[in-house]
Amino acid sequence: KQWYQRRVRGDNKKMALAESLPKILYDAMPVIWLKPALKSDISTEGKYVSPVYKTSARQGQLSTTGHSTNYVVAINVPTIKPQKHWVLRGTCLLCSLDD
Repeated sequence: KQWYQRRVRGDNKKMALAESLPKILYDAMPVIWLKPALKSDISTEGKYVSPVYKTSARQGQLSTTGHSTNYVVAINVPTIKPQKHWVLRGTCLLCSLDD
């Protein structure tokens, strides 16, 4: 399955997030490798902790865990800019686009 990035694109030369191109809201997410690790071994330095949602609605029923049913997981994505930069832009990853 293809994942999508909202309000951001992947810079293949820098291997990090970059500003989206003009008039492009969604871009295909490059292939990522999900590697299991202990939480204590994971560094978020130089990474944007990006939420992953099932759809672009970013809303759903609140589950007993306190998360939306639309929320899937958070992924650490390499970035040169600070995390706050991407948070203010509403950057996230999506499992599917709305038709």
